[in-house]
Amino acid sequence: MRLALLCIVGVVQFGLCVRPLIEFEYQPRWVAAAAFTALALVTAACAVWVMRRKPMPAAVVVLGTAVTLAASAGATRVLPPGGHFGTPDWSIGLVGWHLLLLLLDRAPALLAAMAAHLTASVGQFMLSGVHDRAEIGAAGIVAFGTAGIQLAVVPISRMLHHRTRQAMSVAAEQDRLITRVMAAEQWEREQRTVFAGQLGVTLPLLADLADGVLDPRDDDTRRRCSLAATQLRRLFAENDEVPDPLVHEVTACVDEAERRGVEVSLAVSGAAVAVPPDVRRELTSPVVATLAAARSQARVSVLRTHEDVRVAVMADVDIDVVTPISAQVVVDCDTYGEHVRMEARWLTTNS
Repeated sequence: MRLALLCIVGVVQFGLCVRPLIEFEYQPRWVAAAAFTALALVTAACAVWVMRRKPMPAAVVVLGTAVTLAASAGATRVLPPGGHFGTPDWSIGLVGWHLLLLLLDRAPALLAAMAAHLTASVGQFMLSGVHDRAEIGAAGIVAFGTAGIQLAVVPISRMLHHRTRQAMSVAAEQDRLITRVMAAEQWEREQRTVFAGQLGVTLPLLADLADGVLDPRDDDTRRRCSLAATQLRRLFAENDEVPDPLVHEVTACVDEAERRGVEVSLAVSGAAVAVPPDVRRELTSPVVATLAAARSQARVSVLRTHEDVRVAVMADVDIDVVTPISAQVVVDCDTYGEHVRMEARWLTTNS
């Protein structure tokens, strides 16, 4: 709207107001020329901010409004006899556009400035001499017709502003929905990848059991089944909406071990820390591997501090437990006779 008003001001001032300024005699002429120049400078000052699509500072608005009203009063004051609200009165239709350009988003100030402009013009018209009804009627038509056209810009601007805000709100909501859909699709792809990787280990085991290649009574087969079951329980727990996902996943591993008759104690200390899902998988990998190989007892501990998150497990095992390889956490493994202790540590400063 301001760009359009800037164009209107330029066309009206330099296309329609220059000719009467040259053709008619103003007393003195330099006052009319100074008023015209002042209005041109106001237009140029407004163009600096309008062309950059930035709001005009309050000081520019106040100063520009004052200069515009003063220029209007000066141009009207030096009109030739009978020139009020006629062709010589070039400022009557021009000043309103300047006020709109300056005060478009300040409706009360705009109405006050327009009222002051019309009051001053009508007052000087009445003081210029005795006028008949025809002159008064013609002056009223010019004054209120010009003001009506110019003030019609205000509701149009408000309507456009309202429509724009609605459109921006709808666009923002669409962006939020698109973001949610993309996040859901990304999460679904990640879950499919994780499940595919997990089932890629489990399916051959189930196939060998179904084909009779593996004997369910064999201790090694039972350990492989225990490992697969613990991994799946942790994987299912990863998708649950809980306040503390890490402890929830560790608890799922503990429950699976207890189903096999292993006595497991779980200790948790420290406040919950936000841990990414991929890091949680690596933190719980030692728990999964050790609990799957535990014979009768195991101790699991979860420690959270401001610096790191640790998950440790100690269990009595009778086989070598493979230490999981992790890219984001540090895994330590120690053997104490028939007991194996594994600890996974993740530094929160790396997140």
